[in-house]
Formats: sequence, structure tokens, C-alpha cells
Amino acid sequence: MHLSRSILAAALLALTLSPLAPARAQAPAGVEWLLPPAATPKPQTRAEDEQGKEQGRSLPTPELLQPTLDPRLPLFQPRYGADLGGHFALAASDTLPGLVRAWMRAFAHFYPHVTLDLRPPYEGTSGANRMTAGGIAVAFVSRELTPANLAAFEAKYHYPPQSIPVCGGSWRQFGFLDAVGFFVNRGNPLSRLSLAQLDAILSRTRWRGDAPITTWGQLGLTGVWAARPIHVYAIRPWNGFEEFVRQRVLDAHGQRGHWRAGLHYDATVFPIARRVAADPDGLGYAGLAFVDAPVKMLALGEGGRDVAPTYTNVALARYPLSRLVYANLNVAPGALMNPALQEFLRFILSRQGQQIVRDQGIFLPLRAFQARAGAELALRPPARNPR
Repeated sequence: MHLSRSILAAALLALTLSPLAPARAQAPAGVEWLLPPAATPKPQTRAEDEQGKEQGRSLPTPELLQPTLDPRLPLFQPRYGADLGGHFALAASDTLPGLVRAWMRAFAHFYPHVTLDLRPPYEGTSGANRMTAGGIAVAFVSRELTPANLAAFEAKYHYPPQSIPVCGGSWRQFGFLDAVGFFVNRGNPLSRLSLAQLDAILSRTRWRGDAPITTWGQLGLTGVWAARPIHVYAIRPWNGFEEFVRQRVLDAHGQRGHWRAGLHYDATVFPIARRVAADPDGLGYAGLAFVDAPVKMLALGEGGRDVAPTYTNVALARYPLSRLVYANLNVAPGALMNPALQEFLRFILSRQGQQIVRDQGIFLPLRAFQARAGAELALRPPARNPR
């Protein structure tokens, strides 16, 4: 009996990239998908958007691979008696109601008198707006807050919201915060880029310090490639993918980066992989779920450590363009968070809370170093605003 190509490829991927395998000192420089390009995703219809706001988005089939939980995650130990109480309204993106409710149910075993109330509409911008208006205590958003969200909040309160990562995104799940990859045409010999090189290609601000890069020769390619121009395919601002790349690549040293002129912009992420597949000089980026054409993925990194966007590297939070889900709260500078909310966030960031993420099988649980950083944010008051 012969295995189909797709089943064999999945088996090879599991053997090669499983998080159960010993950790490597350095990821491979370039990646060719062992699975075929993703099926071309379709934008949600208006009816699907409305259904998601009222009921939450339907969950996809879990990935074939699933990560092991980081054994260094702390066990949750309550800091108060079971009589700790309070009532708090929550909001969530349409990808998150099931996960947030699972956290709520488990937390209630420790603190039965803390009432957490999660209701529609389920939508990230709506949740951020309701937090700004003062109607909810925590907005769970499956992306970074938008510049408009931040501007509205700071205009009202004169300090930023507190954003605490509560779980990872996904590796390649359409609509569920897939990791972002950069890619070139398969005929291109390039296999890796540093974040400083990417910034020099993409931005006019170049806060990472490199000189502008416009040709493949400036990236070390020789021969016929040396003088050929780099054709960049990007997403027109504002967009969640675009903002994420701006924050992770163009922003540096506390400065907001800005895109350079001359990029080939699309309104959405959907066509970019196909454009690069058709252009020998193309360079583009997309969520991994949108890589629906045969392109060559690039390893990315800093300090000479280049990391490929494999499942393992995303699951272990090694890959620099892995994504995060955030809990956003209104905590004034110098003030401590409400004890019941602190305990809820501590639970989410614990081994028990991240096991719930693992059990759902869609998003990726945090690694211990990420949970530790989130817990420090939850437990200490934010710095006073110098203004």
C-alpha cells in the first residue's frame, strides 16, 4: 500500500520539525515547504463576519503537529482565600470566546465568587473601544492594538493601555493569527535576511541603522543577480499584518518606522504570494496561511542567528515574526491592578492556563520566558507617565 504524497509529506514534516525532537543550536537557513502550498483562503463573507461577532468564529481543524507544554511554566497557586470576589466584564476577538470561556470556567474552581462576564459582540476593535469607553475590564484581542485604538485611549486617559501576552498565535491557521513569513521567488538564491536588512529594504526611516538596499547585489548575490532590483510586494496601511511587520521590523529604539516609497502595495494579504511566485525579482510577506503559491521562505534573525518559520521555531517562540494574543487593561501609571484581575491573569499565564491553550489545539501556548514577562507586567504597576 502506497502513501499519498500529502500523507508522506506530513509524516516527513512531523519527523523533521516535531517539538519533541532535540532542540537545535540554529535553525536551517532556508525552508522549502514539505507540505504543498496552502489552499487559497477566501475572505470572510459579511454573514460570516456577523456570525463571528455574535457567536465567535468557527474553529479550524487543529494542526497535525501539537507542541509539548513548557515544563518550566509555573503552577498556579492562589494568593487569596476563596472568598475573593468581584464582577468584571470582558471582551474578546471573534477567534477567542471559546478559549476565554475555558479560562473562566477553570479559574472559577479557585475563586467561585469572582464573576467574569463575556458577551458579544466579539471583535477586537469593538473590545478596544469598549475598554476605552470604560465598559469592560479586559479586552482579549488576537493582534496588537491598532494605532487608532491606542490614540483614542491615550487621548482620554493620557497613558497607554497595558497589553499582556496571554498565548501565542498559530503557526499556519487561516484567520487565527498565523505567523508571518518573508519569501522570494523560488529561482532566487537568497535564503536568509537579517531584520536590519529587511528594514533597509522596506523603510525610509531605517532605525536599525543600515543604508538603503534596493538591489539583490547589496544582499550579497553575485553574477546576473547583482544589479537586479528588488521588487517589494507589501500590504497597504493600515492592516493587521502590515502593522505587525512595521512594529517587529521597522520600529526600533523607541521610534516608529515608516514605509519607503516605491513598494508594490495590495489592499489585502491574499495575492502577495502569487505575485512573488510570478516575479523573479519579487520579495513579499504574508501570514503563513496565505502562502498559496510555490515560493521560497526566508530565515530571519538578528546577530547572525537566522531562524526559519518552521512549526517548531514558531511553537518554541524562536522565530522573530511569531505572533501573540493579548489581554488589554486600563491600569493607571503607579496603580496596582485589581487583585481578582491579577489572579485571573496569573492563572492564564500558569501551567494550568496554558494547558487549556494546548488542549484547544488552535493557538500555541506561551513558553516560560514569555509567561514570566507577562506575569511581571500583571503584578507590578506600570511606570509613571513622564508627561
